[in-house]
Amino acid sequence: MVKSYHPETLEEALKILVETHCIPYAGGTDLMVRYRQGPGLVPNFDRPVMFIGHFPELTAISEKNGEFSIGACVPYRDIIRHPHTPEILRQACSLIGAPAIQNLGTMGGNICNASPAGDTLPPLSVLDATLTLRSVSGERKVSFLSFFTGPGKSILRDDELLTCIHFRLPHFTVEGYRKVGTRKANALSKIAFAGFMLKEKDMLSDVRIALGAVAPTIVRSRELENRLIGQPVAELAELMPDLLKSYGKLIQPITDQRSDANYRKTVSLRLIKNFVLKEES
Repeated sequence: MVKSYHPETLEEALKILVETHCIPYAGGTDLMVRYRQGPGLVPNFDRPVMFIGHFPELTAISEKNGEFSIGACVPYRDIIRHPHTPEILRQACSLIGAPAIQNLGTMGGNICNASPAGDTLPPLSVLDATLTLRSVSGERKVSFLSFFTGPGKSILRDDELLTCIHFRLPHFTVEGYRKVGTRKANALSKIAFAGFMLKEKDMLSDVRIALGAVAPTIVRSRELENRLIGQPVAELAELMPDLLKSYGKLIQPITDQRSDANYRKTVSLRLIKNFVLKEES
């Protein structure tokens, strides 16, 4: 039987984390899969488990002066229902699993799992999210994209907890989210796409594009976005061949049980083109 901890405060939890290097447990929807042994068998956790999903600091959503904050242990259900949740993020959360998963699963877990197929990761990337990481020695804020170092890997230290996700509420004229999977929902992503564009006076004044499940980490390139910013909307089609060629170098998917690499790359490039040119998918 695995040992478990039920701290009463976040401060107590951080101390336990330092002393035991236990596994933080909120919704558990990723952890139960990662440590499963087989149907009907108890998960084989290799370390003690610490429950953290009951702390007020980690279970609140707030919006003030355009700054939106989501506690790491807020379940998808609450994010979907919150009136100020950006639609691009609401869509991503609403396509994660069945209602039971949405009632338990948390955005913090989706982030810390660090899977490149995490459904909320592309939207959070284009939202330019910031993450708050906290330990007994203090807290630090890191940019969303800098958090991930590879499949299942991040800069989160053993003595740290992700406590909050922050971003400014977006103001764009065009937005898009697309999850490509075996089914519309309750399936892992073959490809996940998120994008924002701001068109002003027939010019593209801002653009953000991110893709998941097509590389070791989320694909987003500010360098390539800058090629589009400031361009006349009527001339975007002329930039597509070179732009897609450059994105093709960044999109390096694998072949696995859900899809093959060629399909993922082809569809990813088409999603980028269709979004920028606003063609029908």
